[in-house]
Order: sequence, then C-alpha cells, then structure tokens
Amino acid sequence: MTTNAFSDDADDLTVPDTMLAAVIDNPGDADVFRLDTVPVPASFTSEFVVKVIAAGVNPIDAKTRAGKGVSSGLRYPAILGSDFSGIVVKSPYEAHPLSPGTEVYGMVPVPRQPGTYAEYIAVSSLSLARKPSSLSHVEAAGVPLAALTAWGMVVEVAKAHQGQRMLVHAGSGGVGHFAVQFARYFGAHVIATGSTLNQDWLRKLGAAEVVDYSTTRFEDVATNIDVVIDLIGNVHDETGSRSLSTLNPGGLIVNAPTGSWPTFLDEAAAAGVRATTYKVAPDGDTLSTISRLLESGDVRVFVDQVFDLADVSDAHRAVESGHTRGKIVLTVPGR
Repeated sequence: MTTNAFSDDADDLTVPDTMLAAVIDNPGDADVFRLDTVPVPASFTSEFVVKVIAAGVNPIDAKTRAGKGVSSGLRYPAILGSDFSGIVVKSPYEAHPLSPGTEVYGMVPVPRQPGTYAEYIAVSSLSLARKPSSLSHVEAAGVPLAALTAWGMVVEVAKAHQGQRMLVHAGSGGVGHFAVQFARYFGAHVIATGSTLNQDWLRKLGAAEVVDYSTTRFEDVATNIDVVIDLIGNVHDETGSRSLSTLNPGGLIVNAPTGSWPTFLDEAAAAGVRATTYKVAPDGDTLSTISRLLESGDVRVFVDQVFDLADVSDAHRAVESGHTRGKIVLTVPGR
C-alpha cells in the first residue's frame, strides 16, 4: 500500500456537506438575517476550503444588505461578509505550503462568491495569507478589507512619503485607523478628523494633528494639503465637497465609500485637483506585507466590539451607527 507524505494533516480535518450560515433572502434592515443550514461551498482548482473562526463586519456589508453596495450581484439566499480568519481544511494540492491546519486570513470577493458569515468558505489562493502569529483570530478578522483599502489609497495611489501633508477623514474608523498608521509609517504628516472621544487615540496612532469635527470646521485649520483620504464623501455635512478647498493646486483626493458623492469627479475637476475613487480587491501578497507590519508592531488593529454569528443583526446596527472605533468582528461557532 502506498502512502502520501503530504496528506497526514488532512485526515484530521474533514469537510462536512453542510454548515451554519447567516443568510438573507432579500434586501432589508438589520433584522433581515436568519441562521440556516446550507451546503458548504465547493472548491475548484487553486481554491482552499477554510473553516472560519471569525469574520469582519464592514460598512459595505451593511450597504449591500440594505440593497445598495454590491447587492445587484447577489443571488438569494445570500451570505454576506468579506473578511475572515480561520484554519485551512482543504488545500488546492497535497504539497501546498498552506496545508490543512494552517491558520490563514484574507477576504473573499462578495458577491462573486458566498461570504464569510458562515462556518466554511471557498477562497482563491490569491486572496489569503498566513495569519500573523501575534494576532488572535478575532483581531486578524478585522484586518483584510480595511487594511487593504487603506493600503491601496494611502500607499499605492497617494504614494505616502516624507513631507507629504495628508488629511484623513474618519480616522478612527475601520479603514481610517489603518490609513493613519500607514501614512505615518511612510513619513507623511497626518491630519485626521475624528470625534471628541477619539482625539487622544488618533494621536497615539500617529496623527500629527487631530481635528474634532464636532467643534471645528476642518477646512479652517487643515491647509496646504497634498492628499485627502476621503472615507465619508458627502453623506455627512458635505465633507467631501468641503475637502476640496484644503488641497493645494493639483493635489489629490481619493474617495472610497461607494455612492457617497455622485458629483465627486466633476467637483474635483472644477476645483483644479486630481481625483479618483478606489475599489479594494483581495490580494494575498499585499496582505502578507501588511502582516509583517502587524507582527513588528508598527501597525495595530483595534477591534471595538465582538458579536456571535447569531447576533449578526446587532453587529450591523453597530456598524451603521457610524461611531465605531476600529473594527467590529463576528465569532463563528464550530460544531
């Protein structure tokens, strides 16, 4: 009888036929979720099957659940959620370096694939990385989408560097708290907007200046800005439009929230500044780079609240409150 030296771990991690998941049958408010037993998604070619230990909750999840975001691509009943941290239970091939039992984290491209509010996911080998050993699964689940978005905006698009003046709106949020840290790491002078309660915390993250939006109009104190990282748009107090006056001629504004500022590009052009939206994509290689910053302590993830999968509705209400510091995470029970 022949044996396979690469298959020992797989014997201990079987993939069941069904799993528990939080699903929605149609768009609606936060109470639209229900728990159900559904088939475990099949993996193909270079995909893994991962047992989810924790799943991040992001504003795009709430928008999609409500019928906005990427809801047009959903097939109901739908499973939401992009972020995950968990354990490989099935690898693409026997000698893959991420063998069964390996702790990994990453994000899946909802709605192309079922999301992470479930016990198991199928995910491309290009979309995950080894979980940083210094992080718990709950902490790791708060990283991928937010950190990759911040990295894309701050590092890839804005090319953060020494001497650059960067204004980061909503600096205490999921994406914002990473944006502040990445900009500071690469030498930019960071001005962050935030609530009264988050002023000291934002300074600890690396903001050189912090503007309390409840008492101060940021455009009165933030001047000669090279880059605006816009994580609000015009959904609150015309934040996006007001940001244009802070930029130097030819400066850059990067807007992320989907549908938050329909006239964004036209207004920026009229103001004589450069502008682009940003859409995040799963990227295991970049996530591995971010992992090294997390392991070294140069960047930290902050998890504000943790909910059980059964309480996903409460998690969505917390996200929609707009007052989260860092991230909200779901824990996914095993059976």
